Amino acid sequence: MSDGPSPEGNPLPAAQAALAAEHAAAYGYGVIGARTTGARATQAREAYGGHLARRDSLARTVRELGGTPRAAEAAYALPFEVRTPAEAERLAAEIEDRVAGAYSDLVRASQGKLRREAADALSAAAVRAARWRGVGVAFPGLPERSDRAKQS
Repeated sequence: MSDGPSPEGNPLPAAQAALAAEHAAAYGYGVIGARTTGARATQAREAYGGHLARRDSLARTVRELGGTPRAAEAAYALPFEVRTPAEAERLAAEIEDRVAGAYSDLVRASQGKLRREAADALSAAAVRAARWRGVGVAFPGLPERSDRAKQS
């Protein structure tokens, strides 16, 4: 997730941050897929495919905005060790929260077609997070607001 929205009229930094989030999500779902079975494994495969498709789309968007798409890292540090199916589900929800945050920044930094695509991606990440977690959050992509809403 970026430190804040891109300067008005320049969505490139937010698009690069969303691309980085998609790279990390694809990596994370490789771990999740190895730790889940049955319906959850199917969900993980579908999410993995969705993140790859968004990653490819964002790479094109970055090029259209005049940038060079950020490359994927060789590996990503996971926020915690993932050994069990329950930990894999927790990781999936966290990944989707992070992706939603990156797209939230892109929504704020863009307009027109790119803003609609970012809003769709934000919504999709929020739905996936809710499915993995079993409950949604009030303001997906805006953790500071979601935390305040939980306390109210």
